[in-house]
Amino acid sequence: MGLTPIAPLRAVLLLAVIVRLASASGFISDDVFAHRASGGRSLLQTQTSCPMSFEFQNYTIITSKCKGPTYPVEPCCSAFKDFACPFSDYLNNLTNDCASSMFSYINLNGNYPPGLFSSECRDDKSGLNCPASPPQSQSDSNSGNINQSLISITFLLCGIILKFLLS
Repeated sequence: MGLTPIAPLRAVLLLAVIVRLASASGFISDDVFAHRASGGRSLLQTQTSCPMSFEFQNYTIITSKCKGPTYPVEPCCSAFKDFACPFSDYLNNLTNDCASSMFSYINLNGNYPPGLFSSECRDDKSGLNCPASPPQSQSDSNSGNINQSLISITFLLCGIILKFLLS
């Protein structure tokens, strides 16, 4: 069976797409802090609803560490990152309203002054740097193991497909 030069290229491209989809975002974009009010209506600017609910999240990680009237920067920003980093993929997607929804619930649960986190919490010009693997609670550890297993199976299947295509 003769190999065309396109078959290995397709396999490598497929593997690259799968690896990209399996990786998590490593930061929270500075764009999540921007107010997204529009001067007019446009189909290209329409945001979709957030695919996850921030309504019933546990906000005590923020409200227990970030307290007024002074709202100290280090504890507030550290708590904000602990809360927000696990949702960085949703928050960095500017086509949905996850960021505004999250900030609404943070303010509802903590009565924080407007712009507290956006004015104080910045790591660099791209936004907040999130750890490579966000801290997991005990209840989340099983889902992390399942995700790791799925990634391993995906790589195994890619290897089998690649071997089949190259043989």
